[in-house]
Amino acid sequence: MTMPQILIVDDEQSVRDFLSILFQREGYQVTIAPDAEAALAAVAGKEDFDAVITDVRMPGMSGLELLAELKHRHPDLPVIMVTAFASPDDAVQAMRNGAFDYITKPFNVDELRKAVKTAAAKRKKGTAPKAIDEFSGIIGSSSEMLKIFDLIQRVAPTPASVLIYGESGTGKELIAKAIHNLSNVANKPFVPINCSAIPESLMESELFGHIKGSFTGAVADKSGLFEQAHTGTLFLDEIGELNLSIQTKLLRVLQEREIVPVGSTRTKKVDVRIISATNRDLEEEVMEKRFREDLFYRLAVVPLRMPPLRERKGDVPILVDYFLKKYAKLMGKEVQTVSSYGLEVLMKYNFPGNVRELENIIERGVALESSNIVLPESLILSRKEQKNNLDSQGTRKEALFIGARDEAELFDRGLEESIARMEKKMIMYAIEAAEGSKIRAADLLKISFRSLRYKVKKYEID
Repeated sequence: MTMPQILIVDDEQSVRDFLSILFQREGYQVTIAPDAEAALAAVAGKEDFDAVITDVRMPGMSGLELLAELKHRHPDLPVIMVTAFASPDDAVQAMRNGAFDYITKPFNVDELRKAVKTAAAKRKKGTAPKAIDEFSGIIGSSSEMLKIFDLIQRVAPTPASVLIYGESGTGKELIAKAIHNLSNVANKPFVPINCSAIPESLMESELFGHIKGSFTGAVADKSGLFEQAHTGTLFLDEIGELNLSIQTKLLRVLQEREIVPVGSTRTKKVDVRIISATNRDLEEEVMEKRFREDLFYRLAVVPLRMPPLRERKGDVPILVDYFLKKYAKLMGKEVQTVSSYGLEVLMKYNFPGNVRELENIIERGVALESSNIVLPESLILSRKEQKNNLDSQGTRKEALFIGARDEAELFDRGLEESIARMEKKMIMYAIEAAEGSKIRAADLLKISFRSLRYKVKKYEID
């Protein structure tokens, strides 16, 4: 088997030596270059490199200039940028110019090793990564997302059931649509349902349909989502919210490939591919007897984990650029970019609401901005909002006392009442920060959706 070949470009001898030893031990054939000019000469003399690792700041031609020249001469050659001087502007420019990844020093060795391995594998397949991938609107060029794109391409043509794990706002439905669009039934129906949005009493009718007179309000026959998705794909979002009774009926459908509408005794054959998604740990749910083990294995033939945005920060600059152009066009504004400091703020933010939150931040920023550049004050972040809410009500001490005028009033209330008031306020802040979405609010509070629903009812929160 031919050894994969990589080119390492860095003006520091110690870095070149370290990376050379590291990747030689990993089984790579390594060529080193002290500057961009030497790198270009090496590539010109040997055009079968599988990946290039280059520093950003070097004497003479910079790493960004080298990237542009390499992509001009060899568009399919993956280039990984490494720098000790992380700059949001550099990150944006690198991703726009087609960098495979952008890693800051001191780098995580495993992260760099994975990036190189993925880049080399893509190069061998002859499928160079794009700065912005065009999978049903999914944006990303980080090594984490390239793995997702590769898995989508491999699983899409098969009939295998796919279970997508991921926090709210990571784009699970976009992944499901991408799998459907690349499948052999792309011209057939794609039918989504959010299992947490349908009352338990109506879920069976929604999925399997009902006949006239089967229950109060059933004034006519109605086909269910399985029938609507026949020969196509049914996407069951938040599958973990289904109760055990519906899980049992769903398992039977998956086993028998037939449904029984509510109120009927006749079965109907259905041919449906199932893609499901959850923000829960379903294996833990199985262990706690809240989710059927046999159904779990039916759904998770191919498990796919969608990483949260905080784990793929390299995608933030190109996502910002994408959403900026989208909303500038929609709103008819001449906004062209986010300020360097504004982008730096976003790069340091952990995005509890993930890509959906970033999109909302940029949409608000474009709406609020009157110039052609989005400034930091136009970028409203959830945590910043919560901090401002606390600060606007008084000092940190007043916030700690949960609205009490002094210590005496706090102690007059007692521990249980004070904790209850604090819990109610935290829930209200979380729902406000989540813009009314209780599912996202539960994620912010790190509790289950059912726990949040119970507490909202308990504290009579509107």
